[in-house]
Amino acid sequence: MIRFFRHYVPTYTLLLVGVEGLILVASIYLGVSTRFMDGGMPDPGSTQSLLPIAVVFMLVMIVTMTAFGLYAWEWMDGAKEMLQRMAASFVAGFTVMSLVFYLFPELFLGRGAFAIAFLFALAGVTLARLAFLKWAHLDILKKRVLVLGTGSRAAKIESMFKSSPRAHRVHIVGYLPLSGTHHYVEHSRVLTERGPISAIIDKHNIDEILIAVRDRRGGLPTSELLECKLAGISVIELSTFFERENGQLQLESLNASWMILSEGFRQGLARDAVKRAFDLIASGLLLLGSLPVMTLTALLIRLESSGPVLYRQERIGQHGRPFTIFKFRSMRTDAESDGKPKWAGQNDDRTTPVGRVIRKLRIDELPQIFNVFMGEMSFVGPRPERPFFVRQLVKEIPYYASRHSVKPGITGWAQVRYSYGASIEDAIEKLQYDLYYVKNHSLFLDLMILFQTAQVVLWGKGAR
Repeated sequence: MIRFFRHYVPTYTLLLVGVEGLILVASIYLGVSTRFMDGGMPDPGSTQSLLPIAVVFMLVMIVTMTAFGLYAWEWMDGAKEMLQRMAASFVAGFTVMSLVFYLFPELFLGRGAFAIAFLFALAGVTLARLAFLKWAHLDILKKRVLVLGTGSRAAKIESMFKSSPRAHRVHIVGYLPLSGTHHYVEHSRVLTERGPISAIIDKHNIDEILIAVRDRRGGLPTSELLECKLAGISVIELSTFFERENGQLQLESLNASWMILSEGFRQGLARDAVKRAFDLIASGLLLLGSLPVMTLTALLIRLESSGPVLYRQERIGQHGRPFTIFKFRSMRTDAESDGKPKWAGQNDDRTTPVGRVIRKLRIDELPQIFNVFMGEMSFVGPRPERPFFVRQLVKEIPYYASRHSVKPGITGWAQVRYSYGASIEDAIEKLQYDLYYVKNHSLFLDLMILFQTAQVVLWGKGAR
């Protein structure tokens, strides 16, 4: 993993971007060379260099593939999933490039040359992806990790690796028990070797030691760990491991001292000014671009049923301040006739026919652009909750109030990494991602979230 602006990016993702970038650039040159291989190529002195065209093509395709989730972990779910996303992203990329050629005629290659280049790009990227699918699961490419401890915290690691598709990034060699510790992991995963930790590391070719013990007073072999650290072996805590590998701050392994002493949780005028400028420009452009969609949606809601087109509701914003959020009404006007707030459920029978469509496509969220424009929200941040639920969750979930240290957002890290939340358990899971965002938020992470939001909308992930 490599860290950019405090956000962890898998090394294989950067390698994949680099390889595919080269393939996309080379495909333009190959397409033109193949088209004019009979000697009919125009005079090089009368045409511009192919490099600007190749760079534009590369950027368009990488952005499009990012929007379709081809640089997130989902594409590694299998060849079928990958090919579906590839096909959709290349159709979208072809459409965008056609628009680029129309707006900037000086970049136009010619229909024949571009068609050949596009086929080269499609074939090259597909082959690269298939190769990555085959090689990504090889242990030789994974970081070899030794877990120190076999208790309940260690069991959380084992559980994550059984359920998470991101588990291919590291290889847990085994769990080394400390004296008097009950084994919560499978006994076959417990290492039985005795002796210095350095000898066990040499035997199993360990790259990293992960400390997964709750009580460290007197039971942690600090001198041996220091020796390993000085020998170049990485030694990390469980909280850091979950932050790096899962993009979350795992509540069960979290403590206040780690949060205070760790890097992150920064605020500042410069950071706020950049974020506010981005929100103003983006919200202004989106208000203009989405006006036809919002007008049509408002008309359909009005024709479907009586009642207000917009749904207004009090939510909790930055520093716990309440504000009124705007959404297109997607439920019946009597959805909460008893006055009691309710979580939105899967296939909620309170949702209208038009409401089901606009929820699936996330169109119901568009009026929140006005909240962004007015400064009550940001495009990216933890989703704002209703006061009733906030009061309940603050009492039951530790560190829940910490998510209010930044502005709430239309989309967020929890929204792109976890499905729709409709219970206390879901709120806990989403909070772990929200805390990661609060700790590491930056313009770079905001852009990554916006790109991933596009694939969430396109593939209907988590919509209700």
